[in-house]
Order: sequence, then C-alpha cells, then structure tokens
Amino acid sequence: MVEKLTERATAGRTRVGVVDADIHNVFPSREVLKSYLPSRWQRHLETIGPRGHDGYMYASTKYPKVSAATARTDAWPPSGLPPGSDLEFMQEQHLDAFNIEYGILNCFEHVGHELNDEWAAAMARAVNDWQIAEWLEKDERLRASIVVPFENAELAAEEIERVGDHPGYVQVLLLTRTLEPLGRRKYWKIYEAAERHGLTIGMHASNTTGVPPTPVGWPSYYLEEHVIVSLASQSQVISLACEGVFEMFPDLRLVSIEGGFAWLPPLMWRLDQNWKRLKEEVPHLKRPPSEYIREHLWVTTQPIEEPADPNHLLQAIEHFGADDKILFASDYPHWDFDDPNRAFPPRMPKELKRRIFSENAKKLYGFGQEGG
Repeated sequence: MVEKLTERATAGRTRVGVVDADIHNVFPSREVLKSYLPSRWQRHLETIGPRGHDGYMYASTKYPKVSAATARTDAWPPSGLPPGSDLEFMQEQHLDAFNIEYGILNCFEHVGHELNDEWAAAMARAVNDWQIAEWLEKDERLRASIVVPFENAELAAEEIERVGDHPGYVQVLLLTRTLEPLGRRKYWKIYEAAERHGLTIGMHASNTTGVPPTPVGWPSYYLEEHVIVSLASQSQVISLACEGVFEMFPDLRLVSIEGGFAWLPPLMWRLDQNWKRLKEEVPHLKRPPSEYIREHLWVTTQPIEEPADPNHLLQAIEHFGADDKILFASDYPHWDFDDPNRAFPPRMPKELKRRIFSENAKKLYGFGQEGG
C-alpha cells in the first residue's frame, strides 16, 4: 500500500518544498503516555483515567465507523500501532512520499476537555514532552503545536511559558467547540503568552466539551456534522473580532484549521454592515471587523470547498482578499486526507498554488529563517 502511494506521489507532480499545516500524531499506547507522567498522575491514569464531556472519546472509535480512528485504511502501520503514532511509517508514507519540507503536528490528545484541570495540565505536559522527545528531535522537518488545558487559561499559559521557547514549537493548539466563545476574557492569558513567545494560535475544528456542532442541537448523521464543521469556526472568528482580541493583541496570529474558508467573505460583509450601525456597543473596535480578520486570520485548505465550477472557489478566494493567508493542509492520516498532487482546481494559477503550498506558511511560521 505504501509503495502504491509513493508511486502516486512521485508520478511527476510532486512539488518542491510542500509545507503541510495539519498532520495528526497520536500516542501509540496508554503505557507510552504513562511513561511521560510523574508518579502522582500515573496513579491517576491507572485508577481514575480521563474524564471528559464526550463519553465516546476514549471508549470507541470516532466517526465514521467504517474508518476507525478517523484514519485512512492504508494509514495503519505494519507495526500494528494506531495511525499517526509510528514516525517511521509517517516518514515513508507522507513526509518522504510527498516531499514535505515542513509539517506541523497537531496532536489530538483531548486534554482541553478534561474535567480535572490539574490532570489536564499534567496530560498537556506529558504530550508536549513526548512530542519533543519522539517527534521534534527525531525529524528536523517536523514542527508542532503546544497542547494546553485551554479551559483554564492560567494553567495553559504556564505550559506555554514552560515549552514556548523550544524551537520545534511554532503554535498553540486550541479547538473550536470550547465552553465559551474564544473572544471572552477568560482565554486572554493564552493569547498574551502566545504573543510573548511569537507563537501563532492554531484553532482546529473539533469537539471537546460536549457542545453540539450546531446552534440547534445534535445532528442525526455524520454527513451533517462534516458539512457544518465550519459553524464553530465562524462563531469563534466573530467572537475574537468583536471582543477586541485583535485590538488588544496586535501581534496575535490565528490559524483556523479544518474549518473551510469560503464562508469568510459573506461573514465579513455582514459584520462590517452591522458594525456601522451598532459600533456604539463595541467602542474598543477602532476599525471595521473585516480589517482585523484580514490582518490576523490565516486559514487552511482541508477540507477546501469544492464547487462544481472551480472558478467559484477562485472567486471566493478573491473576495477573501488575502490569498497570502491560505495554507495547504493534508489532514494526514485522517480519512478525508488531501493528496498534495490532487488538491485544488486544475486551473488554479501556478503562482497562487505556490503561495498556498509553501510560501504563505514559511512566511507565517518563519521557516527557512534563522531559528525558524
């Protein structure tokens, strides 16, 4: 299977220096996680274990059921380890096969939803130390997001202070379905710490806190959830802009991951139009909301909107008005992975593809520069 993918990747269309903004790595086993915990929390793991809002998170596979661990069927390593846990296999199947120059790891150990804040902080420390030892120090192409217990911003900021200066860490990972909108002041210590360390905020679409994916409750089908995944991203962007986060933290850079982006132009149009009439309520906003969004927000491509007429996607990018803020993401090893050789409309301008596949991410994260 790996051989077939390699052949496909080297069939003449592999680009030089692809930057992949969304790769998922996972712990190979609970025993490995345990080895990175102090004895107090090893006992906690053995006797109590994780406790969150989503019962299925640890007890069963996620959607879709036909794709265990949400992974491609060919992404299960020969070693028998879970997809995304075997570095050697990931190197062969993804990093080498698609000539990934830099890849950013977004680890989905769901520490953010843990009900015990101290345990969540211990989990975050274990995940981040494991990423340094087993990933960042073993492959110079890899960078990673810092996993934090984001519902307790004080503990999250402590973790950013602890590992934020490690050269392998370029981002702080938040998830979209939080207990409160991310613009609220309870989260500001995270932004302050990220800005101080020159880290971006990665806001990945996912569930952690039992909040439904829609404002009207839980959908019946995975098809519904996969289509409406962007709703939480939209809500968070509005919150961050209207609460004044981008005014308060002028150097903050936010990457919306796996939330799509064709919805951004009409969202900004609506925000600006209503701001003109209601700005007395938000005097902390000195400019139209769209200006803050265009300055501070980056987006990733997977799952990119794919209209029947590819020109409509190009129009959406034009309306976004910031094609320097779009980053390629594969979502490896998940089932809806985007192959770098087949992503995007065939008629997308070469210069735009070059920026999306490489230059935009290198500029955002400082790759290729001293210390990048």
